[in-house]
Amino acid sequence: MRTSKPNLLLCFDAFGTLFSPKGGVAQQYAQVAKQCGVTGFSDKELQSRLLEAIKEEREKNPNYGRATGLGATQWWTNVIHKTFTPLMRNNQALPPTLVPKLLHRFSSSEGYQAQRDLVPAIRALRERISQQGVERLVIGVITNSDDRVPDVLSSFGLNVSPLRYGIPFEASALQGKQYDIDFHCMSYDVGVEKPDRRIFNAADIMLSHIIKARYHETISESDLEGWQKVYVGDEVAKDVVGAAEAGWNPVLLDVEGKSTEIASLEDIPQQTLKDLFENHTSDGNERQK
Repeated sequence: MRTSKPNLLLCFDAFGTLFSPKGGVAQQYAQVAKQCGVTGFSDKELQSRLLEAIKEEREKNPNYGRATGLGATQWWTNVIHKTFTPLMRNNQALPPTLVPKLLHRFSSSEGYQAQRDLVPAIRALRERISQQGVERLVIGVITNSDDRVPDVLSSFGLNVSPLRYGIPFEASALQGKQYDIDFHCMSYDVGVEKPDRRIFNAADIMLSHIIKARYHETISESDLEGWQKVYVGDEVAKDVVGAAEAGWNPVLLDVEGKSTEIASLEDIPQQTLKDLFENHTSDGNERQK
């Protein structure tokens, strides 16, 4: 149902936008391996083995194993085994703690660092947008990734909704509850990656579910057109182009800190969204992550 005030669907990319790895992934693999007693390899050798293992697993089991029914946990378990087995001396078995330690690390804040002041920034954004006259705000994540993203965001202290595209929708999950992140659309669940417009269309479906459950309204496709849709990401080809071609208003964050391009936000005040990154980063500049 349309209201006199604008409604906003605001979605974020995850990796590189909301959070990023703590240093190199291969370096973290090496650190955990040494903690588990695996030694005698060079960083260059480990890096090569890891890239080769990921490439092989992607070809054999696309979409983190979702396409073949393997699942993301076993997919990454396979990557870890293929990375380290050739590095073991005298045909020794992998230490039993290696796989669970790495799986946990890259499902939490152990392996990733959040954008500075991520939690207060998201919460301040909700309040700021409300003060600027937006009737309804729904915040989601649209990302090319497996199913670890909700756990990673939760580990930073965000209150993350269990709602995921492709997972049976439970209206009770929204009753009387306020989340920092209302839903996730991950390529693992949708089956396509950005810039494919279908992953953005999946967010429309999630929005319809949320409106029906939260406001007890049935929304039509024409009603959805009345919502402003803004997507924030850090890559031109996947985030800006993908969002624009799907009919969204993209905001490009520059990881390198060299420039920031903000597309037309139509009825959404540009300064409102810029303030999120100007006021909640380390040096007051929205271009720094």
